[in-house]
Amino acid sequence: MSQVRVVLVDDHRLVRAGLRSLLVGIPGVDVVGEAANGVDAIRLVGELRPDVVILDIAMPDLNGIEATRRIAKLQPRTRILIVSMHADPQYLRQALQAGAHGYLLKSADPRELRAALAAVADGGEWIDSRLAQTFSDVQPEVRDSASDLTPRQREVLQLIAEGHTTGRIARKLRISVKTVETHRAQIMQRLDIHHVPGLVRYALRRGIITDDE
Repeated sequence: MSQVRVVLVDDHRLVRAGLRSLLVGIPGVDVVGEAANGVDAIRLVGELRPDVVILDIAMPDLNGIEATRRIAKLQPRTRILIVSMHADPQYLRQALQAGAHGYLLKSADPRELRAALAAVADGGEWIDSRLAQTFSDVQPEVRDSASDLTPRQREVLQLIAEGHTTGRIARKLRISVKTVETHRAQIMQRLDIHHVPGLVRYALRRGIITDDE
């Protein structure tokens, strides 16, 4: 594996430290940056343009799936490896459809992390061996109603599902309260869900947020 510049993204500092300690032991790998959420990940990848970004899925403010979708569009040369605790095939499907090039479970052997990074960095793909048997099941394009939402609406949906108030969402996204309310109304209309608890359940089913959030 030639020189590979990596950005780590996970909201748990200890996880990032563990991944960094594993990666620095691999010849040719240079961890050039770290982020704790999807928003910072997009900014950092734009600034550093790494060869590979290693992303968690469950993160506050902007989850790894949405961050993957935006990074793949904005920085197509950056390869994306998801490292997640979620073994549910729906997460694998969503990650691949968003533009990820690899998917590895956090319980994987460190040697598999090295192999996954090498494969993704060299232009290939990698699916965790415990999920490989489900790969054919997630390959076909499956329509997701969340794809009808704009990137901003998906971002607002995640923040609503995380329990943020309209005012806090407005401050986080640097938009007006009225704009947040408009987004919320449009989200409810497009998803045909007309109350916040329903949006929370939808976000949980689609992996936009997870139970631990």
